[in-house]
Amino acid sequence: MSNWHKSTQNDRLERITKALNENINFSKDVSLGYPASKLDGKVFYDDASFLKDAPVLMTYVANPNNIGCHTIGISEKAFKGTQEIEREVLEILAVDIFNATIDDYDGYIATGGTEANIEALWIYRNYFMNTYQAKLSEISILASEDTHYSIAKGANLLMIDWLRVEVNFEDRTIDEIKLETLLQEAISKGKKYFIIVANMGTTMFGSVDNPDIYTNLLAKYNQLFKLHIDAAYGGFVYPFLTPKNHLDFTNQHVSSITIDAHKMLQAPYGTGIFICRKNLIENVLTKEAAYVEGMDLTLSGSRSGANAVAVWMILKTYGKNGWFEKVKILELRTDWLCKQLDHLNITYFREPFMNIVTIKSEFISTDIASKFGLVPESHNNDNKWYKIVLMEHVEVDSLNEFISSLGTI
Repeated sequence: MSNWHKSTQNDRLERITKALNENINFSKDVSLGYPASKLDGKVFYDDASFLKDAPVLMTYVANPNNIGCHTIGISEKAFKGTQEIEREVLEILAVDIFNATIDDYDGYIATGGTEANIEALWIYRNYFMNTYQAKLSEISILASEDTHYSIAKGANLLMIDWLRVEVNFEDRTIDEIKLETLLQEAISKGKKYFIIVANMGTTMFGSVDNPDIYTNLLAKYNQLFKLHIDAAYGGFVYPFLTPKNHLDFTNQHVSSITIDAHKMLQAPYGTGIFICRKNLIENVLTKEAAYVEGMDLTLSGSRSGANAVAVWMILKTYGKNGWFEKVKILELRTDWLCKQLDHLNITYFREPFMNIVTIKSEFISTDIASKFGLVPESHNNDNKWYKIVLMEHVEVDSLNEFISSLGTI
Protein backbone atom coordinates (compact mmCIF):
# COMPACT_ATOMS: atom_id res chain seq x y z
CA MET A 1 0.00 0.00 0.00
CA SER A 2 1.30 3.46 -0.91
CA ASN A 3 2.65 5.57 1.92
CA TRP A 4 2.44 8.73 -0.17
CA HIS A 5 -0.78 10.46 0.71
CA LYS A 6 -1.71 14.05 1.42
CA SER A 7 -1.78 15.10 5.08
CA THR A 8 -3.44 18.09 6.73
CA GLN A 9 -1.39 20.92 8.18
CA ASN A 10 -2.29 19.83 11.69
CA ASP A 11 -1.36 16.20 10.98
CA ARG A 12 2.02 17.29 9.61
CA LEU A 13 2.71 19.44 12.66
CA GLU A 14 1.77 16.63 15.03
CA ARG A 15 3.96 14.12 13.20
CA ILE A 16 7.07 16.31 13.26
CA THR A 17 6.48 17.30 16.89
CA LYS A 18 6.28 13.61 17.78
CA ALA A 19 9.54 12.93 15.92
CA LEU A 20 11.35 15.74 17.73
CA ASN A 21 10.04 14.49 21.07
CA GLU A 22 11.64 11.13 20.27
CA ASN A 23 15.00 12.81 19.67
CA ILE A 24 17.38 13.96 22.36
CA ASN A 25 16.52 17.46 23.61
CA PHE A 26 19.77 19.28 24.30
CA SER A 27 17.91 21.90 26.37
CA LYS A 28 16.44 19.42 28.85
CA ASP A 29 18.06 15.98 28.56
CA VAL A 30 21.32 14.91 30.14
CA SER A 31 23.66 14.42 27.17
CA LEU A 32 27.29 14.50 28.21
CA GLY A 33 28.83 12.53 25.36
CA TYR A 34 27.59 14.17 22.15
CA PRO A 35 29.80 16.71 20.34
CA ALA A 36 26.65 18.59 19.35
CA SER A 37 24.02 20.88 20.81
CA LYS A 38 20.95 22.90 20.00
CA LEU A 39 21.59 26.01 17.95
CA ASP A 40 22.75 29.03 19.90
CA GLY A 41 19.60 30.54 21.43
CA LYS A 42 21.04 34.06 21.47
CA VAL A 43 21.28 33.95 17.69
CA PHE A 44 18.52 31.60 16.56
CA TYR A 45 15.74 32.51 19.01
CA ASP A 46 14.67 29.03 20.02
CA ASP A 47 11.80 30.46 22.06
CA ALA A 48 10.25 32.44 19.19
CA SER A 49 6.47 31.97 19.18
CA PHE A 50 6.24 31.36 15.44
CA LEU A 51 8.33 28.18 15.73
CA LYS A 52 5.41 26.21 17.16
CA ASP A 53 3.66 26.51 13.77
CA ALA A 54 6.78 26.01 11.63
CA PRO A 55 7.89 22.34 11.84
CA VAL A 56 10.88 22.67 9.52
CA LEU A 57 12.28 25.73 11.32
CA MET A 58 11.59 24.03 14.64
CA THR A 59 13.69 21.10 13.45
CA TYR A 60 16.57 23.30 12.35
CA VAL A 61 16.67 24.86 15.82
CA ALA A 62 16.54 21.41 17.47
CA ASN A 63 19.58 20.55 15.28
CA PRO A 64 19.23 16.75 14.92
CA ASN A 65 22.14 14.85 13.40
CA ASN A 66 20.89 12.05 11.13
CA ILE A 67 24.37 10.54 10.80
CA GLY A 68 24.41 7.03 9.35
CA CYS A 69 22.18 5.04 7.01
CA HIS A 70 18.83 4.29 8.60
CA THR A 71 17.53 1.68 6.17
CA ILE A 72 20.00 -0.90 7.46
CA GLY A 73 20.93 -2.05 10.95
CA ILE A 74 20.76 0.17 14.02
CA SER A 75 21.33 3.92 14.28
CA GLU A 76 22.12 6.55 16.89
CA LYS A 77 19.28 6.36 19.46
CA ALA A 78 19.53 10.09 20.22
CA PHE A 79 17.89 11.02 16.92
CA LYS A 80 15.49 8.14 16.32
CA GLY A 81 12.53 10.45 15.67
CA THR A 82 13.96 12.27 12.66
CA GLN A 83 15.59 9.05 11.46
CA GLU A 84 12.11 7.57 11.14
CA ILE A 85 11.03 10.61 9.14
CA GLU A 86 13.96 9.97 6.80
CA ARG A 87 12.93 6.32 6.39
CA GLU A 88 9.40 7.43 5.47
CA VAL A 89 10.80 9.80 2.85
CA LEU A 90 13.00 7.10 1.35
CA GLU A 91 10.08 4.68 1.14
CA ILE A 92 7.97 7.18 -0.79
CA LEU A 93 10.78 7.93 -3.22
CA ALA A 94 11.99 4.36 -3.69
CA VAL A 95 8.63 2.59 -3.82
CA ASP A 96 6.06 5.13 -5.03
CA ILE A 97 8.22 6.95 -7.58
CA PHE A 98 10.93 4.50 -8.64
CA ASN A 99 9.03 1.21 -8.19
CA ALA A 100 11.39 -0.51 -5.77
CA THR A 101 10.16 -3.46 -3.75
CA ILE A 102 9.37 -2.58 -0.14
CA ASP A 103 12.34 -3.24 2.16
CA ASP A 104 14.58 -4.09 -0.81
CA TYR A 105 16.50 -0.80 -0.93
CA ASP A 106 18.93 1.29 1.09
CA GLY A 107 19.71 4.97 0.96
CA TYR A 108 19.99 8.29 2.72
CA ILE A 109 19.41 12.01 2.30
CA ALA A 110 22.68 13.51 1.12
CA THR A 111 23.89 17.09 0.80
CA GLY A 112 22.96 17.15 -2.89
CA GLY A 113 23.12 15.32 -6.18
CA THR A 114 26.90 15.69 -6.39
CA GLU A 115 27.40 13.74 -3.18
CA ALA A 116 24.75 11.18 -4.12
CA ASN A 117 26.37 10.54 -7.50
CA ILE A 118 29.82 10.19 -5.94
CA GLU A 119 28.36 7.80 -3.36
CA ALA A 120 27.20 5.58 -6.24
CA LEU A 121 30.60 5.65 -7.95
CA TRP A 122 32.31 4.92 -4.62
CA ILE A 123 30.05 1.94 -3.93
CA TYR A 124 30.61 0.36 -7.35
CA ARG A 125 34.33 1.00 -7.41
CA ASN A 126 34.62 -0.78 -4.07
CA TYR A 127 32.19 -3.49 -5.16
CA PHE A 128 34.39 -4.40 -8.11
CA MET A 129 37.50 -4.28 -5.94
CA ASN A 130 35.93 -6.32 -3.12
CA THR A 131 34.19 -8.89 -5.32
CA TYR A 132 36.60 -9.32 -8.22
CA GLN A 133 39.86 -7.90 -6.80
CA ALA A 134 39.71 -5.33 -9.57
CA LYS A 135 42.54 -2.85 -9.97
CA LEU A 136 41.80 0.87 -10.25
CA SER A 137 43.16 0.84 -13.79
CA GLU A 138 40.61 -1.82 -14.77
CA ILE A 139 37.53 0.19 -13.68
CA SER A 140 35.91 2.87 -15.84
CA ILE A 141 32.87 5.14 -15.78
CA LEU A 142 30.72 5.29 -18.92
CA ALA A 143 28.70 8.49 -19.12
CA SER A 144 27.73 10.97 -21.81
CA GLU A 145 29.34 14.33 -22.44
CA ASP A 146 26.10 15.94 -21.19
CA THR A 147 26.48 14.23 -17.82
CA HIS A 148 26.70 16.41 -14.68
CA TYR A 149 30.18 17.50 -13.66
CA SER A 150 29.85 15.55 -10.39
CA ILE A 151 30.87 12.47 -12.41
CA ALA A 152 34.14 14.16 -13.37
CA LYS A 153 34.66 15.05 -9.70
CA GLY A 154 33.97 11.48 -8.64
CA ALA A 155 36.30 10.02 -11.25
CA ASN A 156 39.08 12.31 -10.03
CA LEU A 157 38.49 11.59 -6.34
CA LEU A 158 38.21 7.83 -6.81
CA MET A 159 41.11 7.67 -9.29
CA ILE A 160 39.15 5.88 -12.01
CA ASP A 161 38.73 6.90 -15.64
CA TRP A 162 35.64 8.55 -17.09
CA LEU A 163 35.03 7.42 -20.66
CA ARG A 164 33.20 10.42 -22.08
CA VAL A 165 30.53 9.26 -24.53
CA GLU A 166 29.65 11.60 -27.37
CA VAL A 167 26.04 12.54 -28.09
CA ASN A 168 24.36 13.65 -31.30
CA PHE A 169 24.30 17.45 -31.41
CA GLU A 170 20.67 17.98 -32.40
CA ASP A 171 18.79 15.38 -30.33
CA ARG A 172 21.37 14.75 -27.54
CA THR A 173 21.06 10.97 -27.87
CA ILE A 174 24.00 8.65 -27.31
CA ASP A 175 26.11 8.16 -30.45
CA GLU A 176 25.96 4.37 -30.52
CA ILE A 177 28.68 3.93 -33.12
CA LYS A 178 31.17 6.06 -31.21
CA LEU A 179 30.16 4.38 -27.96
CA GLU A 180 31.00 0.96 -29.37
CA THR A 181 34.34 2.22 -30.67
CA LEU A 182 35.09 3.75 -27.27
CA LEU A 183 34.22 0.49 -25.52
CA GLN A 184 36.35 -1.60 -27.87
CA GLU A 185 39.33 0.69 -27.23
CA ALA A 186 38.77 0.51 -23.47
CA ILE A 187 38.66 -3.28 -23.47
CA SER A 188 41.82 -3.45 -25.58
CA LYS A 189 43.55 -1.30 -22.92
CA GLY A 190 42.56 -3.65 -20.11
CA LYS A 191 39.29 -2.17 -18.85
CA LYS A 192 37.13 -4.94 -17.37
CA TYR A 193 34.57 -3.29 -15.07
CA PHE A 194 32.21 -0.48 -15.99
CA ILE A 195 30.08 1.94 -13.99
CA ILE A 196 27.32 3.26 -16.24
CA VAL A 197 25.71 6.62 -15.44
CA ALA A 198 22.49 7.17 -17.40
CA ASN A 199 20.76 10.53 -17.15
CA MET A 200 17.13 11.22 -16.36
CA GLY A 201 17.22 14.89 -17.26
CA THR A 202 20.65 16.37 -17.98
CA THR A 203 21.47 19.73 -16.43
CA MET A 204 21.66 21.69 -19.68
CA PHE A 205 19.16 19.95 -21.92
CA GLY A 206 16.88 17.87 -19.72
CA SER A 207 17.76 15.00 -22.07
CA VAL A 208 17.06 11.43 -21.00
CA ASP A 209 19.39 8.55 -21.85
CA ASN A 210 18.22 5.14 -22.98
CA PRO A 211 20.11 2.85 -20.57
CA ASP A 212 19.53 -0.15 -22.83
CA ILE A 213 22.06 1.29 -25.28
CA TYR A 214 24.74 0.87 -22.63
CA THR A 215 23.62 -2.41 -21.08
CA ASN A 216 22.97 -4.23 -24.38
CA LEU A 217 26.39 -3.26 -25.71
CA LEU A 218 28.23 -4.30 -22.54
CA ALA A 219 26.34 -7.60 -22.55
CA LYS A 220 27.37 -8.10 -26.17
CA TYR A 221 31.02 -7.85 -25.11
CA ASN A 222 30.47 -9.90 -21.91
CA GLN A 223 31.58 -7.07 -19.66
CA LEU A 224 30.70 -6.64 -15.98
CA PHE A 225 28.85 -3.44 -15.11
CA LYS A 226 26.67 -1.58 -12.63
CA LEU A 227 24.05 0.95 -13.75
CA HIS A 228 23.36 4.18 -11.87
CA ILE A 229 20.59 6.63 -12.84
CA ASP A 230 21.27 10.31 -12.31
CA ALA A 231 17.74 11.66 -11.85
CA ALA A 232 18.90 14.65 -9.80
CA TYR A 233 16.84 16.99 -11.97
CA GLY A 234 14.32 14.77 -13.75
CA GLY A 235 13.33 12.49 -10.87
CA PHE A 236 10.43 14.64 -9.74
CA VAL A 237 9.23 15.30 -13.32
CA TYR A 238 9.89 12.49 -15.79
CA PRO A 239 8.33 9.54 -13.90
CA PHE A 240 5.06 11.48 -13.56
CA LEU A 241 4.73 12.53 -17.19
CA THR A 242 6.14 9.64 -19.18
CA PRO A 243 4.82 6.16 -19.90
CA LYS A 244 6.74 3.22 -18.44
CA ASN A 245 10.48 3.62 -18.87
CA HIS A 246 13.68 1.72 -18.13
CA LEU A 247 15.13 4.19 -15.65
CA ASP A 248 13.71 2.82 -12.41
CA PHE A 249 13.95 -0.36 -10.34
CA THR A 250 11.67 -2.30 -12.68
CA ASN A 251 14.77 -2.47 -14.87
CA GLN A 252 16.81 -5.34 -13.43
CA HIS A 253 20.05 -3.58 -14.38
CA VAL A 254 19.34 -0.40 -12.40
CA SER A 255 21.26 -0.60 -9.13
CA SER A 256 20.89 2.95 -7.82
CA ILE A 257 19.27 6.33 -8.38
CA THR A 258 20.10 9.92 -7.42
CA ILE A 259 17.32 12.48 -7.01
CA ASP A 260 17.53 16.10 -5.81
CA ALA A 261 14.82 17.54 -3.59
CA HIS A 262 16.26 21.06 -3.78
CA LYS A 263 15.47 21.38 -7.47
CA MET A 264 11.92 20.56 -8.59
CA LEU A 265 10.67 19.71 -5.09
CA GLN A 266 11.77 23.17 -3.87
CA ALA A 267 13.33 21.87 -0.64
CA PRO A 268 16.15 23.85 1.00
CA TYR A 269 19.69 23.47 -0.35
CA GLY A 270 21.42 21.01 -0.03
CA THR A 271 19.01 18.13 -0.11
CA GLY A 272 19.89 15.25 -2.43
CA ILE A 273 18.83 11.64 -2.10
CA PHE A 274 20.68 8.42 -2.83
CA ILE A 275 18.78 5.10 -3.19
CA CYS A 276 20.22 1.71 -4.11
CA ARG A 277 19.27 -1.94 -4.06
CA LYS A 278 20.04 -4.02 -0.98
CA ASN A 279 23.48 -5.57 -0.45
CA LEU A 280 25.42 -2.80 -2.18
CA ILE A 281 25.88 0.11 0.21
CA GLU A 282 27.91 -2.06 2.62
CA ASN A 283 30.82 -1.69 0.19
CA VAL A 284 31.51 1.77 1.60
CA LEU A 285 31.35 0.93 5.30
CA THR A 286 33.72 3.13 7.29
CA LYS A 287 34.87 0.72 9.98
CA GLU A 288 36.89 3.45 11.66
CA ALA A 289 33.68 5.22 12.75
CA ALA A 290 33.42 2.82 15.68
CA TYR A 291 32.00 5.42 18.08
CA VAL A 292 28.96 5.89 15.79
CA GLU A 293 26.15 3.55 16.78
CA GLY A 294 25.35 1.48 13.71
CA MET A 295 27.16 1.70 10.39
CA ASP A 296 28.24 4.90 8.68
CA LEU A 297 27.76 4.06 5.01
CA THR A 298 27.49 7.64 3.76
CA LEU A 299 29.96 10.02 2.20
CA SER A 300 28.97 13.02 4.33
CA GLY A 301 28.84 11.46 7.80
CA SER A 302 27.05 14.02 9.98
CA ARG A 303 24.04 15.59 8.24
CA SER A 304 20.99 17.56 9.25
CA GLY A 305 17.79 15.73 10.14
CA ALA A 306 15.97 18.95 9.25
CA ASN A 307 16.50 18.22 5.56
CA ALA A 308 14.57 14.96 5.95
CA VAL A 309 11.77 16.86 7.67
CA ALA A 310 11.69 19.46 4.87
CA VAL A 311 11.32 16.79 2.17
CA TRP A 312 8.71 14.91 4.21
CA MET A 313 6.68 18.12 4.66
CA ILE A 314 6.61 18.80 0.93
CA LEU A 315 5.71 15.24 -0.03
CA LYS A 316 2.94 15.10 2.56
CA THR A 317 1.59 18.53 1.64
CA TYR A 318 0.92 17.48 -1.95
CA GLY A 319 0.46 13.72 -1.97
CA LYS A 320 1.06 11.75 -5.17
CA ASN A 321 -1.93 13.14 -7.08
CA GLY A 322 -1.25 16.70 -6.01
CA TRP A 323 2.33 16.44 -7.19
CA PHE A 324 1.22 15.07 -10.57
CA GLU A 325 -1.10 18.08 -10.99
CA LYS A 326 1.73 20.50 -10.19
CA VAL A 327 4.11 18.90 -12.69
CA LYS A 328 1.38 18.67 -15.33
CA ILE A 329 0.92 22.45 -15.19
CA LEU A 330 4.63 22.91 -15.87
CA GLU A 331 4.38 20.53 -18.82
CA LEU A 332 1.55 22.63 -20.28
CA ARG A 333 3.62 25.80 -19.90
CA THR A 334 6.52 24.06 -21.64
CA ASP A 335 4.22 23.00 -24.47
CA TRP A 336 3.03 26.60 -24.82
CA LEU A 337 6.58 27.95 -25.02
CA CYS A 338 7.57 25.40 -27.65
CA LYS A 339 4.57 26.31 -29.82
CA GLN A 340 5.59 29.98 -29.71
CA LEU A 341 9.16 29.11 -30.67
CA ASP A 342 7.88 26.96 -33.53
CA HIS A 343 5.82 29.91 -34.77
CA LEU A 344 8.98 32.05 -34.83
CA ASN A 345 10.96 29.27 -36.57
CA ILE A 346 13.43 29.19 -33.69
CA THR A 347 15.42 25.98 -33.28
CA TYR A 348 15.49 24.40 -29.84
CA PHE A 349 15.80 21.07 -28.05
CA ARG A 350 13.13 19.76 -25.71
CA GLU A 351 13.02 16.25 -24.26
CA PRO A 352 9.43 14.98 -24.32
CA PHE A 353 7.99 14.76 -20.78
CA MET A 354 10.52 17.25 -19.42
CA ASN A 355 10.23 20.97 -18.60
CA ILE A 356 13.52 22.29 -19.99
CA VAL A 357 13.78 24.07 -23.35
CA THR A 358 17.28 24.71 -24.72
CA ILE A 359 17.52 27.22 -27.57
CA LYS A 360 20.36 27.54 -30.06
CA SER A 361 22.43 30.60 -29.17
CA GLU A 362 22.18 32.08 -32.67
CA PHE A 363 18.59 33.02 -31.86
CA ILE A 364 19.37 34.72 -28.55
CA SER A 365 21.10 38.09 -28.24
CA THR A 366 23.33 38.75 -25.24
CA ASP A 367 20.90 41.47 -24.10
CA ILE A 368 17.96 39.06 -24.09
CA ALA A 369 20.02 36.37 -22.35
CA SER A 370 20.97 38.87 -19.64
CA LYS A 371 17.49 40.35 -19.25
CA PHE A 372 15.76 37.01 -18.77
CA GLY A 373 18.53 35.25 -16.86
CA LEU A 374 19.09 32.51 -19.45
CA VAL A 375 21.81 29.99 -18.62
CA PRO A 376 24.44 29.35 -21.34
CA GLU A 377 25.92 25.95 -22.05
CA SER A 378 29.32 27.59 -21.72
CA HIS A 379 30.41 30.98 -20.41
CA ASN A 380 33.21 30.97 -22.99
CA ASN A 381 32.97 32.51 -26.43
CA ASP A 382 31.94 29.20 -28.05
CA ASN A 383 28.53 28.96 -26.37
CA LYS A 384 26.01 27.20 -28.61
CA TRP A 385 22.89 26.93 -26.38
CA TYR A 386 20.82 28.79 -23.80
CA LYS A 387 18.36 27.00 -21.54
CA ILE A 388 15.02 27.88 -19.97
CA VAL A 389 13.81 25.83 -17.02
CA LEU A 390 10.04 25.90 -16.53
CA MET A 391 9.95 26.07 -12.74
CA GLU A 392 6.86 27.10 -10.77
CA HIS A 393 7.83 30.78 -10.71
CA VAL A 394 8.17 30.86 -14.54
CA GLU A 395 4.65 31.91 -15.50
CA VAL A 396 3.13 32.48 -18.93
CA ASP A 397 3.26 36.28 -18.52
CA SER A 398 7.05 36.16 -18.24
CA LEU A 399 7.31 33.69 -21.10
CA ASN A 400 5.12 35.91 -23.25
CA GLU A 401 7.40 38.87 -22.58
CA PHE A 402 10.37 36.72 -23.57
CA ILE A 403 8.67 35.62 -26.81
CA SER A 404 7.80 39.21 -27.65
CA SER A 405 11.46 40.18 -27.22
CA LEU A 406 12.52 37.39 -29.59
CA GLY A 407 10.04 38.59 -32.15
CA THR A 408 11.76 41.98 -32.34
CA ILE A 409 15.19 40.57 -33.22
